Amino acid sequence: MTEPVLLTVEERVARIVLNRPEARNAITVALAARLRDALAEGAERADVVVIRGAGGHFCAGGDFHEVSRLREQGPEALRPLFETFIGACELIAELPVPVVAAVEGYAMAGGFELIQSVDVAVVREDAVLADNHSNFGMIPGGGGSQRLPRIVGTQRALGHILLGDRLSGAEAVEWGLAYRSAPADGFDAAVTDVVDRLLGKDRDALARIKRLVRRPGPLGAGLRAETEETLAHLAGEKAAAGIARFREGRS
Repeated sequence: MTEPVLLTVEERVARIVLNRPEARNAITVALAARLRDALAEGAERADVVVIRGAGGHFCAGGDFHEVSRLREQGPEALRPLFETFIGACELIAELPVPVVAAVEGYAMAGGFELIQSVDVAVVREDAVLADNHSNFGMIPGGGGSQRLPRIVGTQRALGHILLGDRLSGAEAVEWGLAYRSAPADGFDAAVTDVVDRLLGKDRDALARIKRLVRRPGPLGAGLRAETEETLAHLAGEKAAAGIARFREGRS
């Protein structure tokens, strides 16, 4: 049986591939569980994690065959599918390394929700992204009802989810859903550029930045946490080296 998710680690980069190309990498319980494990392992072994889909598509969402099969056993039989996938998405925020999504082809429903969970998304301009649950009489089950309004605002989120519209990769950048888009012939180079630039940064600084940005709570508490993180980071040797490089550049 083919592994639903592949993990390779080379030159400080963990590459995770959703590996169900015959189903446009649709999400099953097995895929969600393996994704969660691959994310955890990748973060332990590398400085950057990259997620992409096999066969030219990112992820088409939940596997309808799996949903139908589990539904026949009763609603509770579906719980592991959603909770395992949500757990994998939530884990991304807790990892101390940047997680990059390389998005091409279809990124629908659960695939769209996975994009909302990563730290940096690079999308092909001709990619097709959507929360299309409502087109099939469904509702978001992978966190989209909560994350999307926080990213794009209530009006855009509700309009998009209720109507099930499709977005191009370029539109996803305009909406703030992705960091950068690129044409087909420059897509891999754009992903490599983002990864290489991340690898050139101080790992501890990136971990602290990510932790602060991801931190829930009111502004005041976040600002106090930022001060503490900054003081702790500046006490380290790498920060001292960075300050020295800055001073040399200014002089």
